[in-house]
Amino acid sequence: MLPEKVTIVEVGPRDGLQNEKKNISLDNKVKLINLLSDAGFSIIESGSIVSKDKIPQMQDTLDVLKKVNTRNNLKHQVLIPNIKGLDKLLEHNSEVNKYNNNHIDTIAVFTAASETFCSKNINKTIDESLNEYKKVIDKALRNNIKVRGYISCCFGCPYEGDIKFEKVLDVAKKLSEMGCYEISIADTIGVASAGNVQEMLFYISKSMNLNKFSVHFHDTYGQALANVYAALLMGISVIDSSIGGLGGCPYAGYASGNLATEDLLFLLNNLKIKSNVDFNKLLLASDFIKNDLDIPIRSKVYNAIKAKEKHELQRCNV
Repeated sequence: MLPEKVTIVEVGPRDGLQNEKKNISLDNKVKLINLLSDAGFSIIESGSIVSKDKIPQMQDTLDVLKKVNTRNNLKHQVLIPNIKGLDKLLEHNSEVNKYNNNHIDTIAVFTAASETFCSKNINKTIDESLNEYKKVIDKALRNNIKVRGYISCCFGCPYEGDIKFEKVLDVAKKLSEMGCYEISIADTIGVASAGNVQEMLFYISKSMNLNKFSVHFHDTYGQALANVYAALLMGISVIDSSIGGLGGCPYAGYASGNLATEDLLFLLNNLKIKSNVDFNKLLLASDFIKNDLDIPIRSKVYNAIKAKEKHELQRCNV
């Protein structure tokens, strides 16, 4: 049975923009996030606190967070790679609390179901990454900050190939035991199909409650929407996506961007599944990315709508 409501976690400002080679200004990042906020998202991954050398695009995240709009039902989620990053966020919270503004109470940590990918991505084994995150999660929870966990390469790895369901479950259990309120099962290189999405979720459901899980699909083989539908049928009601299909995987050059939020919302609306996201306002944010930031939009729905508008305009001018 399909869920009545789905929460879309918009990851474009972090997972999407971090993959862009050209520098996006602080003001433009703030404007994009504010446009997404106006569209009604309840969770926006608005940046990450990482090394300037590793991901230069995210070096101004704390400054961005000070400027973005807030509202009562919006959470700005931040990706945190280590205890040093968390300490910087806590300093931010302490500073903005003086003005009762832009306090961040949700973070995300990330590991993988592939040892090789984990090593290439963060220079740690899976166990070493979990040991680091245990410190991060413990300190975050002590400071009333909720933690979401990402598991990369759940369906396939560019180095190891297929990933066993047992490995995904093992990492998920450990993240849950550490205190993650939610775990995002990520198809980092976009090799999943509807059948093995359901097989994996069914396998996990025998040991853990699926209410604790979300899904994160990339669209390398054009299967992301089919995978979402398969996950919806299994009862998943939290889905990650990126406006314009922005993103990719730096450790697998052939992997394309994330599932486009425009395509996901089009599907949900047609299935009569509530999301509280305004489609027309979302398209304003897409327009901003294409026209002001000059970044191509991969969303099939967005491009189809724009092609139709152009066609109708030309017909009216004949």
